[in-house]
Amino acid sequence: MAGHINPLRTKLQSRWITKAGSSQNFHSSEFHHIIDMTLFSKRQIHSAVFSFNFHLNFHIMFSGIVEEMATVVAINKWQENIDFSLKCSFVDQLKIDQSISHNGVCLTVVSIKDGIYTVTAMKETLDRSNLGLLHVGDHVNVERSMIMNGRLDGHIVQGHVDETARCINMEDADGSTYFTFKYDFDKEMAHRGYFTVDKGSVTVNGVSLTVCEPTEDSFKVAIIPYTRENTNFHDITIGTVVNIEFDILGKYIARLQSL
Repeated sequence: MAGHINPLRTKLQSRWITKAGSSQNFHSSEFHHIIDMTLFSKRQIHSAVFSFNFHLNFHIMFSGIVEEMATVVAINKWQENIDFSLKCSFVDQLKIDQSISHNGVCLTVVSIKDGIYTVTAMKETLDRSNLGLLHVGDHVNVERSMIMNGRLDGHIVQGHVDETARCINMEDADGSTYFTFKYDFDKEMAHRGYFTVDKGSVTVNGVSLTVCEPTEDSFKVAIIPYTRENTNFHDITIGTVVNIEFDILGKYIARLQSL
């Protein structure tokens, strides 16, 4: 996974699953403590699998593996919308109505002319993301939607940014760089799966990354030199606002548990 560094390793003592009627029980002996809990019923599992498969089959998906950086060449505001015109190496391969992730935001191509393509962001998108902060000349991480017959090198990314976060710290990691991001914590949203977990996935400006040292309202990611050089992570400094999307799997599990 892009930018992945695994500085911590934990040895698991043992894990096993048993069946009891239509339910499954999970047992785990870790850190010298015993965890014994009931998992989901068959009905819940089938419902979750159906929902996730439906999501994969009928929605545009991304992997969080940025193809390159596009350059903003024009910004036009009209009413509460903004048209962004950008230039990148694969413009001649695009078509009208195609979906492209821009800093993690899924936007539709509405125009292609003279090696430049244009996408439109509506007010809700601008309010929820950092796109409204863009200027001409800025670099934007771009990724075309996945072809569902290949490898998934990152993780399932919807292109639906959940909120923004701000970089609050950067530290060297023997050649790589640790970035710490802080976001607004909402307890109700956290109960719905909007949070990070250690070793879990998170999308930052469209980049699929592995979470380190999560807290209630912050997390850290480790960026290798290649990722920093080939994405707009090289433009991020303390105070920079980024887009984040929490892992869709966590949202499905949280929703399943609430039913």
